Amino acid sequence: MFLKPVKKYVRTTGRYRTYYRLCESYRYGNTVRHNTLAQLGALDELPEESKRELLKERIASLIKQNRTGQSDMFGAEDEIVEALAQKYFSAILKKEKIDFIKGRDYHTIDTNTIENKDIREVGTEWLCCQAIEQLQVRECLLNQGWQEPQIQLALTHIISRAAYPASELRTSKWIKENSAVCELTSYPQKQITKDKLYQISHKLFENKDLLEQHLSRRTNELFDLQDTIYIYDLTNTYFEGQQSNSELAQFGRSKEKRSDCKLIVLALVINVEGFIKYSQLFEGNMSDSKSLLKIIEELSARTSHTIRKPVIVMDAGIATEDNILLLRTYGFSYMCVARTQLKNYTVDLKSDPITITDKKDQPITLQKIKIENNTDNYLLVHSGAKQLKEESMKSKFALRYVQELTQINTNLTKKGGIKKKEKVWERIGRVKQKYPSINKYYQVDVIANENDIVTEIKWKQRTLPAREGKYLLRTNLDEKLEQTQWAIYNTIREIESSFRTLKTDLDLRPVYHKTDQASMAHLHLGLLAYTVVNTIRHQLKQKNINDEWRNITRIMNTQKMVTTTMVDKYGQLIKIRQCSEPTDQVQKIYTALNYKSKPFARKKLVVPPEQTNHQEPPG
Repeated sequence: MFLKPVKKYVRTTGRYRTYYRLCESYRYGNTVRHNTLAQLGALDELPEESKRELLKERIASLIKQNRTGQSDMFGAEDEIVEALAQKYFSAILKKEKIDFIKGRDYHTIDTNTIENKDIREVGTEWLCCQAIEQLQVRECLLNQGWQEPQIQLALTHIISRAAYPASELRTSKWIKENSAVCELTSYPQKQITKDKLYQISHKLFENKDLLEQHLSRRTNELFDLQDTIYIYDLTNTYFEGQQSNSELAQFGRSKEKRSDCKLIVLALVINVEGFIKYSQLFEGNMSDSKSLLKIIEELSARTSHTIRKPVIVMDAGIATEDNILLLRTYGFSYMCVARTQLKNYTVDLKSDPITITDKKDQPITLQKIKIENNTDNYLLVHSGAKQLKEESMKSKFALRYVQELTQINTNLTKKGGIKKKEKVWERIGRVKQKYPSINKYYQVDVIANENDIVTEIKWKQRTLPAREGKYLLRTNLDEKLEQTQWAIYNTIREIESSFRTLKTDLDLRPVYHKTDQASMAHLHLGLLAYTVVNTIRHQLKQKNINDEWRNITRIMNTQKMVTTTMVDKYGQLIKIRQCSEPTDQVQKIYTALNYKSKPFARKKLVVPPEQTNHQEPPG
């Protein structure tokens, strides 16, 4: 609040005279504007500047008292100042020029002028923003010498990736048209472009190792984690495009059955709680069993200060004899699915089979066994549910296998059908190649005449040992309890959940980028977003909220940021920018996380009548 002198020309005297206004300043966008509360006249009663300042301070004091509901027993020492202050304050009250009186905000408005504008999503963004605060990402980047605008843009991109996983082009449009994320990170929304998002992704990737180590350490501190078990596995994602100049993009075995596309392999090491400890990108033709050396060297360096190295849990694809020897060399304990077939073993007579139940209350039988000339401990696992599933799949594939053989046999009697022995065997070979898991259960014979014309195809089912629902767990842990061994291995489900979140909820596949550097930056950004997501989900799981991320975002997106405008009886335009009240489901999530339910208190702006044209809502 201040006194604003205004010079006016007096025709009768032919001179300029100074008049005073009591004004309040307010910020509108990038400009500062003045709102006149009272016309004080020439203040001839107070020729001294010091007394005019006392008048301003006394009026401000009276306004403050009325806004807070307090009372002041003492007035100004100067009687003229006090009289003028009471006079002009009464005029301000009469004209309702102040907004708050005794803690309430009253306006007489024209209800026909009420409008809701600039409605944007804020729930998921606010959730991620608070998770990033927990992870102290801003502090980590500040310590690396990042400038504030760069940090704001980086946080904007990470939050956007978690809330709306899409390309940089679509993300930039979403930020400008749908999201309130820039209001949370303070990055100017008008400056968002796809090129700036590309650039900040690359800069984040340049700090990959530092960020990875910071997040690994911070999540351990935040949730008091010990990291006694590490889970290692690989997945791949495919590219859209030729990728002709790429060293990473190679043809390989796609886990999404996209053998027509080049791939890139992502190796992850995570702990039981699903937090990433280390990640590495490999060429698309890298096999699961050849990628472990670099990972183990890194883990060995990172855990050299610990008393006991963590247990490495792997799937059968990685558990080759060479990799197991590698783990032993570096002093790691391990648990994996054995690649050994279910034969040449004996039951450990010192151990009785036990039955436990999985998360779906389905029975699983565990039995310790011994394998000749092998010092590792083995556990034979038999799952009834897995057996039913494998038998069902086997029956389905067997039916298709027989149907295709029957079709080949039927064509022998048709005109124009393939009858040459060599060609018939080619067709049978294609069926065997199509159903390799079923072929071993059948013996196929071809009957041909002296001209090598096939007259009949015969097949019969072989009798093989039933192995459905059974597999071996292998470990070098000196663990006596079967339940503990099973619990350790069962943690591998966590990495399956991680890959599912990355690929499905965070849209890690396919990759559209044309260069290796851009592709790696894209995948690294997805891993950063995943850490934010897992920080939220881990805390929700502690409160028995086990929803997938896509369902959490659906719930949170019901909370919006909205600008409400209205015109009061004096023609003033009142603008209020605020967050909508959370629904019961949204509030349940906030409460479980112990997060704030709104990003900031409402922002209010009162624009005088002469300034109401072409105004924008407060940012």
